[in-house]
Amino acid sequence: LTIYLTDQEGNAIEELEVNHEKLLHLIIVDDHLEQYYHLHPEQIDVGVFQTFFELPEGSYKAFVDIAPKGLAYEVAPFPFTIGEEEEDHHHDHLTVDSSLTKSINNYEVTLEPSSLSSEEEVTLNFVLPEDANIEPYLGALGHVVILDEKAEKYLHVHPQNENEPLFETLFEEPGIYKIWAEFKIDGEVVVFPYVVKVK
Repeated sequence: LTIYLTDQEGNAIEELEVNHEKLLHLIIVDDHLEQYYHLHPEQIDVGVFQTFFELPEGSYKAFVDIAPKGLAYEVAPFPFTIGEEEEDHHHDHLTVDSSLTKSINNYEVTLEPSSLSSEEEVTLNFVLPEDANIEPYLGALGHVVILDEKAEKYLHVHPQNENEPLFETLFEEPGIYKIWAEFKIDGEVVVFPYVVKVK
């Protein structure tokens, strides 16, 4: 994947703010929101980034998360297909989780939202394993990416402080959202997925 960053006049973007130790975060999900990849392409030229990554055949959306100096920028999805596109392609509806406790790689993490209401500040608290070593990951205790069911609205949330897994966000509209929480536990980056309904 090669990413070209230009302004509205077509000029290459020369300066980016470093955002959690990286100039560019690339999030890729499949159309069913089952596969999730958080990549960091390397800069190969002014305004040009590249990454080599193997993906199975299917339809995907990419989200380029950057902070250009002196310019306004809004993350939007870039759809692309690996292999042949399905003719009768449709989105599966996400199933809302009955439990917000997830066990991945023998690590158990529980999501405790302050509320799941739209148009108000929501704090996402993650209860991490007490006996595990939680390490900083990309300059933060963790990272949270949120997408709506259609993978159109993108949120990348970082912790409120360096010591607690507390993340503050705002859901602009009601609906079903998928939340991916990334933590570095005992030297391994582990991703915990949650599906919630916001009213």
